Amino acid sequence: MDAATARQKTASTTEDAPVVTLVQQLLEQAVALKASDLHFEPYEHQYRVRMRIDGELREMASPHMALKDRLASRIKVMSRLDIAEKRLPQDGRMKLNLADGRELDLRVSTLPTLFGEKLVVRVLDSAQAQLDLQRLGYEPEDLERLLTAIRAPHGLVLVTGPTGSGKTQSLYACLSLLNTPEVNIATVEDPCEIQLAGINQVNVQDKPGLTFAVALRAFLRQDPDILMVGEVRDLETANIAIQAAQTGHLVLSTLHTNDAPATLVRLRNMGTAPYNIAASVSLVTAQRLVRCLCRHCKQASQLPTAILHKAGWPEALCTTETVQVFEAVGCTLCHKGFAGRTGIFQVMPVSPVMQDLVLQEASIQDMAQQARQEGVRSLRIAGLRKVLQGITSLDEVLLATRDGT
Repeated sequence: MDAATARQKTASTTEDAPVVTLVQQLLEQAVALKASDLHFEPYEHQYRVRMRIDGELREMASPHMALKDRLASRIKVMSRLDIAEKRLPQDGRMKLNLADGRELDLRVSTLPTLFGEKLVVRVLDSAQAQLDLQRLGYEPEDLERLLTAIRAPHGLVLVTGPTGSGKTQSLYACLSLLNTPEVNIATVEDPCEIQLAGINQVNVQDKPGLTFAVALRAFLRQDPDILMVGEVRDLETANIAIQAAQTGHLVLSTLHTNDAPATLVRLRNMGTAPYNIAASVSLVTAQRLVRCLCRHCKQASQLPTAILHKAGWPEALCTTETVQVFEAVGCTLCHKGFAGRTGIFQVMPVSPVMQDLVLQEASIQDMAQQARQEGVRSLRIAGLRKVLQGITSLDEVLLATRDGT
């Protein structure tokens, strides 16, 4: 290396040192605050960094506009992406070494925008994942229904909800409970977000052709007891999962629907035969995440039962004019009165009557009515119970279940 090249490299390294430090500080801050994602966003006159904490995006930094390209390049170098490619989206992964000796996986996505590349970094912290079913927010009777389904030797258990509703965490809490030396457990995901010792985990890779369906077929040749499919995306995957459930395997997976009854109709609309759905699906649980009120500063108040009834609470249970609920206040230990999140769940076993409705190709409304008759609570009712227990606020529940489920 000649002297001019050496001087140029030294100058470049010195110039980039603040960017390297800034990226490291932001990543470590995200981990400390238990953020799920970091967003690096360039605009015409502003560059901002936001973090998603407890499901809510918060602005954490506003670096100088002159740093936007260098910040993007630094993150792309760390995740082994092509720094010269700025016209197309890219996906990558990187490792983050923490002071406590932990090594975290981070998933990186880039997107060309009008004013530069937006980057989103997803924090995959297995150590922070809550893998205790008892602490996810299930009501005792719902937890018992779920445990009965996952302890069965075979059947298909589906978890449904929108992106970011905690479906993967619920599935892994189930797997953690089932993970013993006596069983062979395999998972296929896109990508694997929680690493669990003793479980064979596979990442989907589209380019070489390692799809959900291909991985599932391979699993079935390796003497499995329990299979977990990250998501039922197409008819082929659905049919293989159902076949596995019918041939003596317990299969866990996710689907994107609003509530539990809609899941059975969604499988039918994908092209799955009704008799296969009825014979294989043992339980469907729908879920949402709501923010928890800060236990240090939440404040009691009286809510007219008329408002509670209007929100969906059964009129027969509104026996007084007002009920005690709690409201967000805010203190130094929380963010605007909230700290952490909990789940609200609709847990629906597929009973013999529900199986008959599936075979009759009944509507979502008919299935929902039957579920209510069997004591299955809607997501809205499950959320309102959390309001009356002082765990969350009415506004949080109404926001999480605004589709009326």
